[in-house]
Amino acid sequence: MNTAKQEVQSLLKKLPDNCTIEDIQYHLYVIEKIQRGIDRANEEGTVSQEEVEKRFSKWTTK
Repeated sequence: MNTAKQEVQSLLKKLPDNCTIEDIQYHLYVIEKIQRGIDRANEEGTVSQEEVEKRFSKWTTK
């Protein structure tokens, strides 16, 4: 697992030279949200596509 510093360095290498600070902040925000989602899925488990469709069918009309 990479350190936070390694993650930022990797991100900076991928972004274009003319990116703004806001661009960098946005990408860091997205990376953090994705990592939190992965961590939560690993801790709490996930729901199958079939189960999601079953749950959502209660709220949608056909």
